[in-house]
Amino acid sequence: MNVEIIFGDFPVLESANLVLRKIEDVHLKEVYTIYDNENVFEYCGIIPKHNIQTVSKMIGHFDRDYHKKSRVKWGIFQKYQSSKLVGIIEAMDFNQKVNTLSIGYFLAEDSWDKGIATESVGILVKFLFEEVNVNRIQADVMLANEASKKVLLKNGFMKEGLLRQASLWSGKGVIDLEIYGILKEDYSRSL
Repeated sequence: MNVEIIFGDFPVLESANLVLRKIEDVHLKEVYTIYDNENVFEYCGIIPKHNIQTVSKMIGHFDRDYHKKSRVKWGIFQKYQSSKLVGIIEAMDFNQKVNTLSIGYFLAEDSWDKGIATESVGILVKFLFEEVNVNRIQADVMLANEASKKVLLKNGFMKEGLLRQASLWSGKGVIDLEIYGILKEDYSRSL
């Protein structure tokens, strides 16, 4: 895994319709709209934030985590709608010994059911396998989160199993998780 490709200069990733790029202070209103919505985090281990100053500090934390090389949060921007921020996708839990990491994502509610999450995951998977040379990408999904499972399956991930009472998620308590994963060899075969 070549983490310097991720943590050298902030990577900007593109597809036909979307751009994944750094979230800046100028995006505060759009980030707040996402974090203020209870529905967005129904299946996430994230507690919604209802204070705009708290969200403003979080944008600073995104930058701090990036510079600590612990987590990367990309804003998901639509190319053709005034570069509107419609969601966030992240890579985290970098394990260079086994060449693996985890991803997570969430969208503004008005961007659901438009293929944006599927396209965003596809952009990130391509980058991580082809440029960063990761061997394995995984995602943890709450059992009831059918939409996220579909996004992962469309991108070549496989359900690998159920971890019972495996994790403590903020606002959710101890939960069961389904693990979805994709290996570089799986990705290469699908090309």
